Amino acid sequence: MTTNIKLAWRNLWRNKRRTLITVASVFFGVILCAFTSSMQEGSYEKVIENVVRFYSGYIQIHQEDYWENKTINNTFVVTPELLNQIGKIEEITEVFPRLESFALASSEEITKGTLVMGIVPETEDEFSTLSKKVIHGRYLQSGDSGVIIGEGLAKSLQIDVKDTLVLLSQGYHGVSAALLFPVVGIVKLGSPELNRQIVYMDLPRAQYFYAAPNLVTSLVLNVAKNEDLLKAMNKLKGTIDSPHSVMSWDEMQPELVQLIESDRASGVVMKIILYMVIAFGILGTIIMMFAERKREFGVMVAIGMQKARLSAILLFETLFISMIGVIVGIIGSLPVIFWYYFNPIPLGGRTAEMMLDFGFEPFMFFSIDPKVFINQAIAVLVISLIIGFYPLIASRRLNAIKAIHKL
Repeated sequence: MTTNIKLAWRNLWRNKRRTLITVASVFFGVILCAFTSSMQEGSYEKVIENVVRFYSGYIQIHQEDYWENKTINNTFVVTPELLNQIGKIEEITEVFPRLESFALASSEEITKGTLVMGIVPETEDEFSTLSKKVIHGRYLQSGDSGVIIGEGLAKSLQIDVKDTLVLLSQGYHGVSAALLFPVVGIVKLGSPELNRQIVYMDLPRAQYFYAAPNLVTSLVLNVAKNEDLLKAMNKLKGTIDSPHSVMSWDEMQPELVQLIESDRASGVVMKIILYMVIAFGILGTIIMMFAERKREFGVMVAIGMQKARLSAILLFETLFISMIGVIVGIIGSLPVIFWYYFNPIPLGGRTAEMMLDFGFEPFMFFSIDPKVFINQAIAVLVISLIIGFYPLIASRRLNAIKAIHKL
């Protein structure tokens, strides 16, 4: 076996030009596949990050009827027993309450529907780094009587920092809710949809506004990494029962999950085309190599080399070419993908407008998830193994006499 490997390796470099051409086809194919996969997965990761960090969190605990009927009446009190149950789950890294509801925002003669979110400023900022998104004014503080609003909402209402925002809504058990709030800050979030409607206020202030003292609509729970989500969910669902319910971000956002899966499926077509280019590049070289070396193979068989051994050598040659192309391709794609990971490609014109309309940031984001690179290596090696059957079958059918006398 070792001798066969050595012979296969030496045979590759007897015709360097042919070998390098084949390696180049694999190299560019791997780079294109990795680039496409990274761009695709990067866009998904950014959308999920925007949803998780600035809206849903990884997990939420609600009153069991809240998700089907999102009214201020379906709230609950956070008890020490509930917090103790959550605290026993090691995958949970952060817990913070929110009070969410809707209100009609008004400034002079302009009105707009808004999402009001009562938060604990310090804990919310630790997770979402919301204070870094403030573009005018300042971030919320505990005990603040003012609000911070999305940039899009501020433009729609034509208000700025230090202006007054009027909020009208319905409070707990039908109580009228109407207050004036000074605008202390304006934030620019990654989600254009949230930008156009979000109003943040201190949690006690929101509870006062909605006449819902000590009540919250959700407890937001977070995990250190997405891989811990399933473990945490299984433990929570085995611990938390009625009158509470537990939901993960993908359960709360099924439309987003469906959008990602459908887009990922459409991307498979492009990858298949790229893999076909790689496959035909390797196959063409192997066929050419076999035809050029047919007399050589005939002589080797005539002087006593077994056809099985010849097949093994040719199979190793195919694998070596593929492995070199994959390794060089991955190495070549790393600096490109890392550059675009830290420097997303901005989009402009109608494309940017369309993405904003769909609630996405107008950038092409990239992912450095290891599977982006590993999947390409596995796919190309599988293709190589399949193509490796050609020289294996052709060598077994080789007629040594005809091959030697071939002009």
